[in-house]
Amino acid sequence: MHLACDQQGRPLSVVITPGQRHESTQVSAILDGIRVPRPGGRFCKRPSHVIADKGYSYPACRQLLRRRGIRHTIPERHDQRQRQATRPGRPPMFDAATYRRRNVVERCVNRLKQWRGIATRYEKRAVNYRAMVVI
Repeated sequence: MHLACDQQGRPLSVVITPGQRHESTQVSAILDGIRVPRPGGRFCKRPSHVIADKGYSYPACRQLLRRRGIRHTIPERHDQRQRQATRPGRPPMFDAATYRRRNVVERCVNRLKQWRGIATRYEKRAVNYRAMVVI
């Protein structure tokens, strides 16, 4: 289950994938699923800022966010920091104070997983499992 949530911990977008699918491959699908209603009937589809963990610290994810004009706070993995030290150029910016707000996503996932059906994933079909998460 790949998930995006707002600042209050409410899920905005849910993408269900097979068990061993890496989360960095689902960034565009998660961002495409965000639709927040606005007054006037239009939807807001682009978040103003993305806070993600080290699983999203790949150049492809960062480039996708830059292309869409979305600011992001993603820490670098240890191997990336070692590689960056040998190359010239400016390292990616990281704001620790902003990154502390990522616990909202973890609390959202923990709240969802208090329901046994979501935590154990007994459903055979991804459509049914996603429906339980959305409800």
